[in-house]
Amino acid sequence: MPPIAQDTFLHTLRAIVGDAHVLTEGDLSAWELDWRKRQRGKALAVVRPATTEEVAAVIKACVASGISVVPQGGNTGMVVGSTPDASGTQLVLSLTRMNKIRTLDAANLTVTVEAGCVLQTLQQACEAQGFLFPLSLAAEGSCTIGGNLGTNAGGTQVVRYGNTRELCLGLEVVTAQGEIWSGLTGLRKDNTGYDLRHLFIGSEGTLGVITAATMKMVPMPAAMLTAFASVPSLDAAVELLGLAHKTLSAGLTGFEVMGDFALSLVRKHFPQQHIPFDGEDPYCVVLEVSDHDSEAHARTLLETLLEEALQDGCVLDAVVAESLAQARALWHIRESIPLAQAQEGLNIKHDISIAVSRIPDFVRETDAQIAQAFPGARMVAYGHLGDGNLHYNVQAPEGSDAEAFLRDQEKPMNALVYDQVDRYNGSISAEHGIGSLKREKLAEHKSPVALGLMRSIKQALDPQNLMNPGRMLKP
Repeated sequence: MPPIAQDTFLHTLRAIVGDAHVLTEGDLSAWELDWRKRQRGKALAVVRPATTEEVAAVIKACVASGISVVPQGGNTGMVVGSTPDASGTQLVLSLTRMNKIRTLDAANLTVTVEAGCVLQTLQQACEAQGFLFPLSLAAEGSCTIGGNLGTNAGGTQVVRYGNTRELCLGLEVVTAQGEIWSGLTGLRKDNTGYDLRHLFIGSEGTLGVITAATMKMVPMPAAMLTAFASVPSLDAAVELLGLAHKTLSAGLTGFEVMGDFALSLVRKHFPQQHIPFDGEDPYCVVLEVSDHDSEAHARTLLETLLEEALQDGCVLDAVVAESLAQARALWHIRESIPLAQAQEGLNIKHDISIAVSRIPDFVRETDAQIAQAFPGARMVAYGHLGDGNLHYNVQAPEGSDAEAFLRDQEKPMNALVYDQVDRYNGSISAEHGIGSLKREKLAEHKSPVALGLMRSIKQALDPQNLMNPGRMLKP
């Protein structure tokens, strides 16, 4: 863009959102650097609108000038999907000022919230009214609802409540042409044509800008209990999961598995945390039961489950949290694994999904292949076993140059793991999305028919390719 045209464009943006909310100078790393510090881009400007109407006006200005837009929430993504490229020609549209909870409808069990609202803020607002907003993940103190919807985030309670998609009843979206679609009805039944919200959920900002959403709430359970158990193998963890479904039924809300090396990183980098067992067992599980009867009823069910599991040998030892503080401490162990990995150094992440029944065989087989092909590689396996989502990550060999390992081994490592995922009829992305890191791999592992349909949708809704270009789909 010529300097004069750029000045005119920036002047237009300042007239829309105010001078203080168009950032072009100073340290913009909070918007230009991705959470994993894998890539840093350069923004033409960072624009922070306060209303949906301002978002629409900004998009129209971008359309008129041919400027591409990168929508951004809390910038906590794992696949470099919400930061600008290095060209200095892309606009970062930060939605963090749009953080209001508009309405809470107790009778309809819904809450309408703006896209920039931090997830934890929404959780607390619902709790204050006696409701549970059941999306929960490690980044909940900084991630935003718009980003959760844009990536169809999962988290730790998918077993009972589903991904973000299942929690959403309606959207407000600014299209790639700057028009506003208001679909915040909160209806559970609406068969009037294509369900447009599902196009935008999980689209990673490539089709339009989600500015608000109507989300489901549920009544706050009478009790939520957490248990932490050591298990002799992944097969035993799957067996325990089956027993949990049988004993707890819909009361089972979360079921997470953690390999011993993943937990050893927490011990190393966060020694103040108390992990119940000494690390001699290969895997541990944290599980949660919710009960609308009473804490006594929930505890009876959970103790019945663990007693049967101990007798069957699929659990070696177990503890049940005796207080909310203890429960939070147990969950904090699981949530600290990504941070401990980051402290240990650069690593290769695989956010994959496999049918639960096949995960033990997948891990055994793939671990062996990696050990042979990449001697010394350290496997950091953990994740949402209850819904088949495994974070199958790889740390560089101890004492090695992590940057060199990442540079030289990431591509062949990904090829090995994703080929195995294909063999097991799984998915190369379960909850983190595609972004730019997995764009090439999506083209290799998604069917040509599916890719063709996706490109047709992109072309129809964003014919100028201005919405987060280069993400998800290859040009």
